[in-house]
Amino acid sequence: MTHEGNPIADLPADAVEVMLKRAFRNTLILGVVPALALWIGSGWRNAAMLVTGTLISAASIWEWQRLAKLINARLDNQKAPVGAPVVVLFFMLRLTVFAGAIYGSLKCFQGSAVALLGGLGLAVLTMGWEALSLLRD
Repeated sequence: MTHEGNPIADLPADAVEVMLKRAFRNTLILGVVPALALWIGSGWRNAAMLVTGTLISAASIWEWQRLAKLINARLDNQKAPVGAPVVVLFFMLRLTVFAGAIYGSLKCFQGSAVALLGGLGLAVLTMGWEALSLLRD
């Protein structure tokens, strides 16, 4: 039995960046297309809830991408990217901002909370899928 290293630790930074970009794109596609079908079948309120969850998921992936760039620059002893304090600040405030968006969508749209949760779960779904495909290759 041989002991191999952790495959995640051996991933280059550019592969992770490409993975995050694909996950961002796929999250938007997997959220907007079903939202259009939901709009036709169930009404605009549920579609708006799904889009809200999708946008929060996509914003989370985008934020993680920016944070990963910052961390990789620090680990490689490079100069931090422009706007590094903004990235860190928004990362710290994101829970408040996204909680406000969730609360606002529940109050204003009065649609299905299941549609909102479906949109919020898209980030986990696409990140898991992309990570598995990256590790498989």
